[in-house]
Amino acid sequence: MSEVYALRRTRLRECCNAGGSAAALVTRPANVRYLAGPAPEGAVLLLGPAEDFLVCAGLPDDRSGQPRPDEALRVHVVPGTGGDPAVAAAGLAATGGADSLAVEEHHLTVTRHRALRSVAPGLRLADIGGAVEQLRVVKDEEEISCLRIGAEIADQALGELLESILVGRTERHLALELERRLVDHGADGPAFATSVATGPNAGRPGHRPTDRRVEEGDFLSVCLGATYRGYRCEIGRTFVIGTAPADWQIELYDLVFTAQRAGRESLLPGAACRDVDRAARQVLDSAGYAAALPALTGHGVGLEIDEDPQLTPGTMGKLDACVPVTVEPGVHLPGRGGVRIDDTLVVRPEADGGPELLTITTKELLAL
Repeated sequence: MSEVYALRRTRLRECCNAGGSAAALVTRPANVRYLAGPAPEGAVLLLGPAEDFLVCAGLPDDRSGQPRPDEALRVHVVPGTGGDPAVAAAGLAATGGADSLAVEEHHLTVTRHRALRSVAPGLRLADIGGAVEQLRVVKDEEEISCLRIGAEIADQALGELLESILVGRTERHLALELERRLVDHGADGPAFATSVATGPNAGRPGHRPTDRRVEEGDFLSVCLGATYRGYRCEIGRTFVIGTAPADWQIELYDLVFTAQRAGRESLLPGAACRDVDRAARQVLDSAGYAAALPALTGHGVGLEIDEDPQLTPGTMGKLDACVPVTVEPGVHLPGRGGVRIDDTLVVRPEADGGPELLTITTKELLAL
């Protein structure tokens, strides 16, 4: 992986040099990991004029058995306690001969920005913008492999839960069990806080589990994700508890399923992000559910669970091949519940079989 990290840093350096900056300071944790590999908490990356530094408050523990940063980087440990690695990195850039430093202004606090100016008053600070985030959008096959394994873990955890007794158990209990199962199957941990929603809560995006117990006839919506080697995926499914679902549940589920399929089938290189959103949204809109729709149909995933591109009505830009995204339309009816169906897929050209589905748990409306 050392060559991969080095290539990523070279691409960022070229971007910064084109903007007139001889050095760059990367502080956003996901961006540090993308460019340097797994790093200690709080570490920052300095792309210097002559060499690159990983600046941190302490060395990684060799005995931990955890993945380590790129060995090609020179590690600089901040002396003493309480020192800010970002401030120390700015000092290194100044002493290394840099006259300008590109920084991630969207991540730095005002206080930290002022501290950088104080320690290196001769440095001209420029904004690197979202340059690293843009590099992260298209994934290489190693990154996609991590997402694929994470999806397999999430599928396993969800499948095992569906084989257990659910009636009478609380949303909170089920969410905790799912997260335990993720770790048991090899995940670093959950990709985000697991959502389990029952009855009138079902289908509500971002629902936080409560002590409500599962009842016969409920819709049960589950949204979970696994983190594997830092990469995060997402899956969401809706089921019915007990006997055969009611007619209104079947009708609503079939509608959301149709919308989700339309979005998935639109995921091709060159497709406009807003067209993918429109493909799913118009199915639900035409059925009279415009007011019940979420703000977005999907989003990118990777080292963070919510990355670019965003699949919304106002998003500009087009999809590239090897971009992993979610497609997650849903409808929530206040007081009744609703349906959400969520998959993680990778954009692939038609010649390669079209979109690659990573989360494969059945989307059939099961009565559990």
